[in-house]
Amino acid sequence: MSNAKIPLAGVIGHPVAHSLSPRLHGYWLRRFGLPGHYIPMDVAPADLETILRTLPKAGFVGVNITVPHKETVMKIADLITDRAILIGAANTLVFGENGKIRADNTDGFGFIENLRQGAPGWRPADGPGLMLGAGGAARAVISSLLDAGMREIQIANRTRARAERLVSEFGPRIKVVDWVQAGNAIEDAALVINTTSLGMTGKPDLRVPFDGFHRGQVVTDLVYSPLRTPMLMAAEAAGCTTVDGLGMLLYQAVPGFERWFGRRPEVDDQTRRHVLA
Repeated sequence: MSNAKIPLAGVIGHPVAHSLSPRLHGYWLRRFGLPGHYIPMDVAPADLETILRTLPKAGFVGVNITVPHKETVMKIADLITDRAILIGAANTLVFGENGKIRADNTDGFGFIENLRQGAPGWRPADGPGLMLGAGGAARAVISSLLDAGMREIQIANRTRARAERLVSEFGPRIKVVDWVQAGNAIEDAALVINTTSLGMTGKPDLRVPFDGFHRGQVVTDLVYSPLRTPMLMAAEAAGCTTVDGLGMLLYQAVPGFERWFGRRPEVDDQTRRHVLA
């Protein structure tokens, strides 16, 4: 028998039963015939640091972090990547041999890879982007779009002050649009992104007029339940290229899986079908 330790990883949230990550990582482990396990862990905020400090001793090589811990973990980690610092949140932790916790954020990577795969004709120089929402997910999207070379990103958020804070943090390429003007701003945007949870199953509708959609635009929604949100259906009917939110979940998982289990997984139709099954 081999004495090699079987690598363990998982996802920590509160709650976490809804997470698709165990299904995704478990599928990749089986597909590539790799040793390892990936499990969901429901951890209350008060217990987060104790659990994170204990997991490496139990054979864990890292974990994904989801709500409500993505910002809190930044205060616990020993090492934080520049990307995670800029976004202000972490979703991927790697445990060193000495138990040191390295925090990273792969949400922006997941977003931009999903966008490039779903809309291969899109170019950052095509025109301004319009982003709905200014929360944690929005910060990762902004970072990835600026890195890709987008010259202007307009942000509409129900609380304007929150959007204005992003201008001070990310610079003059960010412009603020009043929430009530979001429908008008859609018409001039080359890329429209919903980063809010509005339109998600069990959440209120995204009450923004969609009559400004037109052919030539790219529209993406970070919501993946339902997979085809009302915004994406309206954009599709207007002739836009649409990109659903599932791909972001799949692609953001790639760097973590590679670091923990030693193989870079593929995101393909077979992966999507399995996660959606």
